Amino acid sequence: MVVDPVPTNRIILRVKLSAAYYDVVQATSAQAALAMLRKTNPDMIIAAHDLPDMSGRALCAAIRNRTAARGGPAVPVVIIHGENDPHERMASLAAGADDVLERPIDDIVMLARLRSLLRARDAEAELQLRDDTRRALGLAEQASEFTLPGHVRIISAGRPSELRAMLHGLRNRSDNRFELVEAENALRDTGPTPDVVVVSEAAGIGSAGLVLLPQLRANHATRHSALIYIARPDQRREAAAALDMGANDLMTGGPDIDELNIRIQKQISRKRTNERLRANMRDGLRAAVTDPLTGLYNRRYALPHTARLAERAMASKRPYAILVADLDHFKQINDDHGHAAGDLVLVTLAERLTQNLRAADLVARWGGEEFLIAMPDTSRAAAQRTAERLCALMEHHPVTLADGTKVTVTLSIGIAIGTTPRDTPTDLIRSADRALYAAKDKGRNAVVMADTVFPLPQPDAPTPPADTINPEPTPAKQMPR
Repeated sequence: MVVDPVPTNRIILRVKLSAAYYDVVQATSAQAALAMLRKTNPDMIIAAHDLPDMSGRALCAAIRNRTAARGGPAVPVVIIHGENDPHERMASLAAGADDVLERPIDDIVMLARLRSLLRARDAEAELQLRDDTRRALGLAEQASEFTLPGHVRIISAGRPSELRAMLHGLRNRSDNRFELVEAENALRDTGPTPDVVVVSEAAGIGSAGLVLLPQLRANHATRHSALIYIARPDQRREAAAALDMGANDLMTGGPDIDELNIRIQKQISRKRTNERLRANMRDGLRAAVTDPLTGLYNRRYALPHTARLAERAMASKRPYAILVADLDHFKQINDDHGHAAGDLVLVTLAERLTQNLRAADLVARWGGEEFLIAMPDTSRAAAQRTAERLCALMEHHPVTLADGTKVTVTLSIGIAIGTTPRDTPTDLIRSADRALYAAKDKGRNAVVMADTVFPLPQPDAPTPPADTINPEPTPAKQMPR
């Protein structure tokens, strides 16, 4: 959306943007733009600073308030000034504008700025969507109001002496922590990860800083740091290239302490918002595959994990084991001591299983009081010894309840071993579960190998007379666990 009261300005911008394959809508005033916002959803707004009914800064604030009230990602706003006035530039940036351009507009730099802002908006919108979903499910926490000062690394591509005055001025204007780094040390992993990296070109030395941008974006220590590139007035092509090479923000008139301070603070705020959204997304993925009571992986994670385990086992021609373990008489614990005691027993079992198995072994809560253990590179004898050791561990170490009562809890375990490609994880889990039932039938607190359990032969059913009406089928009696 282009908002400008001068028809010539609107036409020029529309032609330039249309040539770059943007769809353009136009408004002649701030109120007209706000009315159009109710009907359209532009990806970006470019507004003149001198609108007839309000300033461009006021329009920017109204758009920000509208976004805050309705939720969702903010629409990037670029304000165009008629001349290069540093005071007006800083006022527009402080009012919330994402960037400021001056007339005559440099087409190359303008289009690079638009591409950069749209990329940032799309990435933030994707993270925001995931965060909104988690919040609707009650899985996201409210963001903390307390924020620590940011860490800013300034890289001089030429003469570090001319940046020392800027560094001193930034320290006087902000509580952020600043450090000056020589260009040859820019990619070394030293000190804390910076929130913002400022790359400043030196006057008359070319574009030595430009080549650092893709390396900084690819470096693991600065991959998620915000990058600000400071170009000189005669470096318009370098300025445009910087945004396409990974810079988050751009200054084209050389270093200006006050403007740089505002841009640094905006980038720190945006980076921390994105960090929180990424952390919430990671937590959401973790919550989807984790049992909330025990902290173990759940069935959703265990099934694909065992499939990968089987593939690797067959590739290396080494066996693997699937154990299905179940607490004996768990219902009796809940009936005698309450469900809180039952939860404590489950948590204790999960901790003991995790602490007494290898790091490569998977322990998952399969359902209720049943647990699945997947053990790579494990023979039949090793799996049996491990299962017997786990049974003995539970039997000889009672669980202490919250009231001090000690409860002896035992395990029954069924084991299946995978040795050939025909032994799929699903089949092994089913075989281990049958062996678990046999362990229960054996008297509980026992370990049974699946290859010792054979299904009972089914007797041939007599053919009923033709005129006999079949009664309702009797459900199969389940063996108590």
